[in-house]
Amino acid sequence: MRLIRTVLGLTFGLFIFSAIVSAIVAAVTKQRLASTGSETDDEFDLVTIFDGLEFASTAPALRRATALTWYGGSTLDLRGATLDPAGAQLNVRTVFGGLQVIVPETWRVSQHVMPILGGVDDTRDQDAVDPSAPLLSVDGWAVFGGFAITSEPFDLEAPMAAATA
Repeated sequence: MRLIRTVLGLTFGLFIFSAIVSAIVAAVTKQRLASTGSETDDEFDLVTIFDGLEFASTAPALRRATALTWYGGSTLDLRGATLDPAGAQLNVRTVFGGLQVIVPETWRVSQHVMPILGGVDDTRDQDAVDPSAPLLSVDGWAVFGGFAITSEPFDLEAPMAAATA
């Protein structure tokens, strides 16, 4: 019994220590990293640390984008963007946060995001995808966070309204 208590205490202590170190590193990183690019740029980098961000791209030929979400949440809306005919690359990283990427339902998306104690999902109707469309290739990871590809924004009010009814 003493061994179990010791192992649980060490595990809990390590978890708390890791969370504190992660928060300190995130605070330092927030001072050094900044988002670059605008809604009309074909290449942009988004950084969200201890915050939220809603970004709607209208790029005429989207080629490359990155999104880092750390202790926060972001929505990247690409419905107003056009992919470069050669396709586009999106690199995503979430740490204790979430990222929703909204794309037109006809876009081809190749998703290779690794969840590490997190979740990854593509909720679009795969029957609506145009096989001749340019490819959006999504790579990255989600650590203690979530990543979703959708064709419509999440309705965050719906679950709360249903729960109170």
